[in-house]
Amino acid sequence: MSTQPSRDLESFPNPCPARDYEIEFVCPEFTCLCPKTGQPDFATIEIRYVPDALCVELKSLKLYLWSYRDIGAFHEKVTNDILDDLVACTQPRRMEVIGRFLVRGGITTTVRATHER
Repeated sequence: MSTQPSRDLESFPNPCPARDYEIEFVCPEFTCLCPKTGQPDFATIEIRYVPDALCVELKSLKLYLWSYRDIGAFHEKVTNDILDDLVACTQPRRMEVIGRFLVRGGITTTVRATHER
């Protein structure tokens, strides 16, 4: 597997598909670019989900999140795009992505996007 940023998310079979359990990932070093200024935006991305048949593979998730460093997008779009891509990859029973963006212009932003089947 590559060690370069990648938009390719990978999955693996859920080892306990008969049980509802929650997986949580926290990425405190997420960065993307402000589409207005081109300056970096810093955030903590939190992902919580109840898997169905598939789980997201952690290294592919790391490289996927890394790929946003060169992408200009509003906080709302980034958070919803991450949710959409993870749902497409794993088809979870439930998933939530929270983007906690650091202060810009005196304002912090938290975006919460959810998926429920």
